[in-house]
Amino acid sequence: AQVIVMDEPTSALMDKEVEILFRIIRDLKSKGRAIVYISHKMEEIFRISDDITVLRDGTYIGSAPAAELDNNSLVKMMVGRELKDLFVKNRKEPGEVALEVKGLSSEGAFENVSFNVRRGEVVGFAGLMGAGRSEIMETIFGIRKKSEGTVILNGEELHIKSPKDAIAKKIAFVTEDRKGTGLFLNMPILFNSSISYLDMLTKRFTVPKRKEAAEVTAMSDRLKLKRGSIKNKASSLSGGNQQKVVLAKWMLTEPDLLILDEPTRGIDVGAKKEIYALIDEIVAEGKAVIVISSEMPEVIGVSDRILVMHEGKLMGEIENDGTVIQEQIMSLMTD
Repeated sequence: AQVIVMDEPTSALMDKEVEILFRIIRDLKSKGRAIVYISHKMEEIFRISDDITVLRDGTYIGSAPAAELDNNSLVKMMVGRELKDLFVKNRKEPGEVALEVKGLSSEGAFENVSFNVRRGEVVGFAGLMGAGRSEIMETIFGIRKKSEGTVILNGEELHIKSPKDAIAKKIAFVTEDRKGTGLFLNMPILFNSSISYLDMLTKRFTVPKRKEAAEVTAMSDRLKLKRGSIKNKASSLSGGNQQKVVLAKWMLTEPDLLILDEPTRGIDVGAKKEIYALIDEIVAEGKAVIVISSEMPEVIGVSDRILVMHEGKLMGEIENDGTVIQEQIMSLMTD
């Protein structure tokens, strides 16, 4: 191929694998091949690019040599304004323990994991792909069967056998694959937003359509969803707006525990800031939040405590007092 397009090629790669990919790209360039590299990771863009082109809301904004841009000027092109303080933290002292996990195991995925999450707190999970982070959350949510252990929410021991049981207990789970497991892409925004709380909305075996539309509209407005009509298909939206529909779906269930698995994967920096602000709002309401992220600045930026997984085992906990550095987490991730 003389022209190769790479769309978010590092989203599932470890740091060492990223270096291999970049070496391959440099080799291809030396042979005269043209590379189009699509990414939302600013560090990668500046490392790999000779020229940078920005699109926003389907519109061409501009192009410039990478050497003539810096992080601030590129962000301004991407979102139409400067972004200061990307990560928002207006936190009070966390409250009582909301979720307590004791000795949780799922055969072949992870073993003997114990942790807790307090009200008004974000607990981040870091680790390489396959470390068992998502599998823990799938087990709590009833997607995956546990082999042993106890899950307690608001003082009640849970016996969850399916996601429906988890939803009834006020647990919400934003999965990492919004297109595969988060959305019905060919269905309207309205359907996607209300599907998880229809049981709460239904009266006398019927869905009050006006109330459904009003609540979905109010929530999408709160999330600053650029949608047009709520009757439009979810597939018509950008990645960031699709993620907001997934968030709307779970926010409408009014969860006590919100689990977010890679909440900003593949979305632009402006949408990221809005999601970080939303997480802060949710925490301020006294909710318990878990964030799984493979982006080190993100897991450090949003979390009050960081738990690190490696090959199915919980390796350690880091209190995020503002002095956490990536090397601390990496040493536990790769132990």
